[in-house]
Amino acid sequence: MNIYISGLSYNVSDADLNELFAEYGEISSSKIITDRETGRSRGFGFVEMPNDSEGQKAIDELNGVEYDGKVISVSVARERTERSSFGGGGRRDNRGGHGGGYGGGRRY
Repeated sequence: MNIYISGLSYNVSDADLNELFAEYGEISSSKIITDRETGRSRGFGFVEMPNDSEGQKAIDELNGVEYDGKVISVSVARERTERSSFGGGGRRDNRGGHGGGYGGGRRY
């Protein structure tokens, strides 16, 4: 079971996350997500637990508790959706780039 944890203090490390969840059962992996450029924590992470019932118990008992001075949210991680290959927006119609404005750009 992949578990999503948000609202984490920026001081929390992978090892801290591992320690927090270890009392609920076996952990396959734990990962704090960091900013690519700064390397700083983004305040959320994931824990993978092979046993679903242990994972669910961890979710039930840790969701909404205070950890390292912040209230954390713990839930089942959703599958990552594929992002489109388009950047942010841009033109997706096929009208071409000519004209524009009133009258299509023709001059008399």
